[in-house]
Amino acid sequence: MNHFGNRIKELREQKGLLQKHVATKLDIDTPMLSKIERGERNAKKEHVPVLAKMFEVPVDELLSLWLAGKVYDMVKDEKTAIQAMQVAEEQIKLKSKSKAK
Repeated sequence: MNHFGNRIKELREQKGLLQKHVATKLDIDTPMLSKIERGERNAKKEHVPVLAKMFEVPVDELLSLWLAGKVYDMVKDEKTAIQAMQVAEEQIKLKSKSKAK
């Protein structure tokens, strides 16, 4: 499960950028970016808008993938993960409805 890292690598390659160019913009070293792309390390949340701007994609696209990865890491080994995710989804929907009013 490395949708965020895979997408970053795909976007970087589409732009013809080397890892060192992207790493410099994020103020990290190239090996760290490589680990993020392979799913061995997580990017920081503050990297997401920088990457979105660099790759000219909506921030929400990358933020959704980043956040999904964080959630997955948290629940992946829990036997009730699906049930917990369903409860969380309902809570988010209720909160969204109350904000809309």
